[in-house]
Amino acid sequence: MAQADHDRQVDYVEFGATDLGRIKQFYQQVFDWPFEDYGPDYTSFQDGRLSGGFAKASAVRPGGPLVVIYATRLEDVEAKVKEAGGKIVKPTFSFPGGRRFHFTDPSGNELAVWTDR
Repeated sequence: MAQADHDRQVDYVEFGATDLGRIKQFYQQVFDWPFEDYGPDYTSFQDGRLSGGFAKASAVRPGGPLVVIYATRLEDVEAKVKEAGGKIVKPTFSFPGGRRFHFTDPSGNELAVWTDR
């Protein structure tokens, strides 16, 4: 697909990270994301559908857009988040169309995982 085919679509998402090694370990363990380093202060990932990256930061600011990841087995992902050192900040709740929970990664970025099951 050519870049022109991505016109006006979300193309990349970028986060801050206080420890790039720890952040890569966390997302590889929980979501199996592969990473490619671009120097000592940046790493990028592919989730199979969307690309993104983590830039070295002295601190991560809470807030901003919420990235939501889909999972067919919500409880399995929640267990992996905890096992990998993530913190559940909003326990699983139901909403019209599914269920989800929110977590913070080791740098403090907040994301959510949802399922329609």
